Amino acid sequence: MSFLSVLQDRELRRRIFRLAWPTVTETALQTLVQYVDTAQVGRLGAEASAAVGLTATTTWLVNAPLWALGVGVLTCVSQALGAEDQERAERAAGQSLLLVLVAGAVMTVLTLSISPFLPVWLGADAAIRSDAERYFFIICTPMLFRASAVIFAAALRAAGDTKTPMWIDLVMNTVNIALNFLLINEPQTLKLGAAEIAVWGAGLGVTGAAIATAVSYVVGGVWMFAAAERSPRLGGLKPVPDREMLRRCLGISTPIAAEHIVSMLGQVVFTAMVAKLGTIAVAAHAIAITAEQVFYIPGYGMQTAASTLTGRYYGARDERKMMDHSMAVILIAVTLMSALSLFLFLYPAFFMGIFTPDPAVIALGARVLRLVSVSEPFFAALIILEGVFNGAGDVRMPLLFSIFSMWGVRIFCTWLCVTRLHLGLTAVWGCMVADNLTRFALMAHRYRGERWKREMTIQNTD
Repeated sequence: MSFLSVLQDRELRRRIFRLAWPTVTETALQTLVQYVDTAQVGRLGAEASAAVGLTATTTWLVNAPLWALGVGVLTCVSQALGAEDQERAERAAGQSLLLVLVAGAVMTVLTLSISPFLPVWLGADAAIRSDAERYFFIICTPMLFRASAVIFAAALRAAGDTKTPMWIDLVMNTVNIALNFLLINEPQTLKLGAAEIAVWGAGLGVTGAAIATAVSYVVGGVWMFAAAERSPRLGGLKPVPDREMLRRCLGISTPIAAEHIVSMLGQVVFTAMVAKLGTIAVAAHAIAITAEQVFYIPGYGMQTAASTLTGRYYGARDERKMMDHSMAVILIAVTLMSALSLFLFLYPAFFMGIFTPDPAVIALGARVLRLVSVSEPFFAALIILEGVFNGAGDVRMPLLFSIFSMWGVRIFCTWLCVTRLHLGLTAVWGCMVADNLTRFALMAHRYRGERWKREMTIQNTD
């Protein structure tokens, strides 16, 4: 499908954007709160930024199984609805409650157990270990609610309701931002014209940021469960174990979880190697990653639309519509992220300056942001391709691609640059770009082939 045909097909665009815009908005809100978190903590100094940033990749690792379970539920529900099998869709949705309870309990025990040792494992400077440990422990305490927010949101999106998760996320982020302001800062006086308003502040610093995040998870988890329970297309979340449906959900989510765990473990190792470059490099690395995330909004926001539409047409056995819609989402995401990446290339120091006043951190972060901006169009396509394969339930080959590119390209090359060639953060980010380009090439090659569609009974409908 050409870009011109996407522009001309109004109905196709309408269908994509109806699903995508709430998720794009939700992703933007999540990025906004990360911006606010990072900016407010960044005002405390480079050590505070490094303490929070050090555990960021481990937090992504913790989220990986939850997100993968959500994809499993989304795929099963969307494929059942695509096949117009309401009973099967309700059975699939009912398993989400069991998955939330089990995954939430297991991840709570695991994360709280490792929190005292994590900063040492990551090679953190002694000055930031205490803050890093406390931050990670607090944000992982409400893991059950985090699982609820992630998995039930996926079930709602599979049912075509992308607006409710968006509104819930808006409330979560509002709570987080408000509590950040009150818990991080010392008491202060705000001036509004001639008026002066005394504002209470707990002055908890990094600990305050962690508490704000934890409370927002509780709010979001409770509300997301209530919304999923009321959804008519999900049938009231009947928590009746269904071996066949659980096997199907886990068969999809397990390789996805493995892929993300392998990838995130690589990110943890990657961060540990960055830590060898010193506190300024860790702070610049963490802040640059946060600054870059705003440019991913179109891609990750539209990924859910790609998964949902692919699942629907895969379930309906309509290959033509599946391919038309997936290619359209790829073209739109690449166009939007390419346009945004131009700002990242031209004004990297501005984006770094949002989060920190430290000139050394800004200068180093600006260099790596300009480098990574060139690869954004390829990363956009990679994000959507992941969504397409998830929606089709084709998850095993992407796992192998991720293992190869993360460990064979990013980790090996970073180890070489840091320990043997003694290069700095710019070279390390070059290894990250090489990883993304390699994975894009492998995923694009598979997308152009036929093997991942072999389970479909092809219907060439208009």
